Amino acid sequence: MAHSIHPETAIGAVHLAVRDLERALAFYRERLGFAVQRREGNVAQLGAGGATLLVLVGEPDARTVRGTTGLYHFAVLLPSRPALAEVLRHLRRTSTPLHGASDHRVSEALYLADPEGNGIEIYRDRARAEWPREGSRIAMATDALDVDDLLAEPEPALAGGDGALPPGTLIGHVHLHVADVTAAEAFYCDVLGFDLTARYGPSASFVSAGGYHHHIGFNTWAGRGAPPPPPDATGLRHFEVRLPDEAARQRVVERLRAAGAAIGETPTGLLVRDPSRNGILLTAAGLTRGSSPAPS
Repeated sequence: MAHSIHPETAIGAVHLAVRDLERALAFYRERLGFAVQRREGNVAQLGAGGATLLVLVGEPDARTVRGTTGLYHFAVLLPSRPALAEVLRHLRRTSTPLHGASDHRVSEALYLADPEGNGIEIYRDRARAEWPREGSRIAMATDALDVDDLLAEPEPALAGGDGALPPGTLIGHVHLHVADVTAAEAFYCDVLGFDLTARYGPSASFVSAGGYHHHIGFNTWAGRGAPPPPPDATGLRHFEVRLPDEAARQRVVERLRAAGAAIGETPTGLLVRDPSRNGILLTAAGLTRGSSPAPS
């Protein structure tokens, strides 16, 4: 690709609207081990000893809708396999139901949902040298996870108390529902500059920066041509794409402007939307920004 996004680009915080903020906070603290970093009114920032990973906005009148574009899941990347084993032990201790457990060949992953149905993946990566490839593409798969082998890992000394997520935990990727995969590929690859790393037939694609297996996935599993959610729906508000500096962000902004995309400035970054109206907040390290209306 002639205009790849900066290889140090990463996913930042995921912003979710929830109806019951107290219930959501209890789940993320007690079941998943997030720490509440800051709370102001109906907005809570959560993390794991470093940057903010999750922002929950309490909106009691919000509606739960299905069959729309939006979040499929966000993925919490742990720093080691023993850390993933400890998360699984804690989920079992707290009788937290799992929706699945998979070996993707590049990673090992657990799947569940929060009390409002937001999908969550918790995973650890294998070393890049172990990732299987088919030509230029990364050969991901969905195999059964060897849970017994995972639980044989030694228990790590985790900071912050029983079940706490360890330092070094990140948001590794987000996976979205979109209306059309081809249109999403054109936006994320040709405009933002991510590289295509894998396809699952015609219904899902995966893109990344810097050779990662994927920072963003998107699928039509909610229905091809699915509409965007209404403004008062629960679920994804936006997710952050973090550029390492302002120069890297400006190169993305130039491509967005050339494509005719609407760009709105917010106090924390530049907000754009993909063709399915999923919100993306473009941020750059070390910047302080003013506020102006964001695109709806």
